[in-house]
Amino acid sequence: MASEPAPYYYAPRGGLPGQRDLTTDRAVFTEAYAVLPRRTMTDIVTSYLPFWEDTRLWVIARPLSGFAETFSQYIVEVSPRGGSDKPELDPAAEGVVFLVEGDLTVTIEGEKHELAPGGYAFVPPGTTWAVRNTGDRAARFHWIRKAYQRVEGIEVPEAFVTNERDIEPIPMPDTDGAWTTTRFVDTSDIRHDMHVNIVNFQPGGAIPFPETHVMEHGLYVLEGKAVYLLNNDWVEVQEGDFMWLRAFCPQACYAGGPGPFRYLLYKDVNRHAALSRSFV
Repeated sequence: MASEPAPYYYAPRGGLPGQRDLTTDRAVFTEAYAVLPRRTMTDIVTSYLPFWEDTRLWVIARPLSGFAETFSQYIVEVSPRGGSDKPELDPAAEGVVFLVEGDLTVTIEGEKHELAPGGYAFVPPGTTWAVRNTGDRAARFHWIRKAYQRVEGIEVPEAFVTNERDIEPIPMPDTDGAWTTTRFVDTSDIRHDMHVNIVNFQPGGAIPFPETHVMEHGLYVLEGKAVYLLNNDWVEVQEGDFMWLRAFCPQACYAGGPGPFRYLLYKDVNRHAALSRSFV
């Protein structure tokens, strides 16, 4: 039996549009949602971090008035032998690393894990960890960070490392497999206060109603194209685009084909709504 083909993941390369290119694009920033098309991820909008060597990144979400409230998300590009032995400076931050290109060694509490594309690592708050590009080409990965909301009597979840290819996608009810979700964390595991999953649509698959719910969303399109409903607007999106959705922003989509439409999805879950700054 032939093995299944490896999943495809889009990763930005940087560069700069030519002087003859039109400025017009699909970039939009509203009070309910934002769209950062892949064309916006150029060399001149990269950032750098303390204690990271031979590394640059695109910051595509950060806590900000009128923007993301619960998370930050980076696309990190690490050159060969680059990385960090002190990647996270915030002891309250949990994180997910999702590798889309290259090879990466993630060391968590002294234990080394070799990640290939599709590799996923969850890092709890207060964990000692390190990241190093062990390959001969650039490694590119998503790094999603959130301030973990501790609850008395609930343990902090442990670190784990896996790969998308080792997880069977779960079909959504009554969709005949046209809409599935690759879940890296059990939805009933109340220890986790964020989920970072992969949502998969076959060509023609759809979210057939305007989802409107409490979770803030970050969606990075890994593969394919679709028409996405964001609040009152239908927006064309393609692989490499990032969408941010405020809580309760209506959303739906139609996958355009000719191949699958897939995105990496962040959402905050399993916690009370904070009623004051003293309640976290």
